[in-house]
Amino acid sequence: MNKPQVILDDTGQPAFVVIPWRDYERLTSEDAEAILSDEEHYDRAIADNGESFPIEVVDQLLAGQNPISVYRNYRGMTQKALAAAADINTVYLSQIETGKRTGSARTLAALAKALQVTVDDLL
Repeated sequence: MNKPQVILDDTGQPAFVVIPWRDYERLTSEDAEAILSDEEHYDRAIADNGESFPIEVVDQLLAGQNPISVYRNYRGMTQKALAAAADINTVYLSQIETGKRTGSARTLAALAKALQVTVDDLL
């Protein structure tokens, strides 16, 4: 995308932006996920049989808590049970949850499968 022209208001704050027409068309096309309303995202998720999570889970994720820990607790799993399901060591899982280590792609895929979420949900 080309650099947009920003038009400032009287206080010097951005008020408008001018973008190339092709960028505008891309942003306003039916395929532009970013411009869907929350309700439209919800409707699409329901139509795709997407899972929804309680607001407490979302709040924990937005607060920056470790997603693996959040989803593990939501699923009612202990670290030992999740580690066994993902075929990894419990200590390794604990280190991932506390941020002392990052999991490999293979480990994250195994954890995602065990938690019934996508790898993107864990990142």
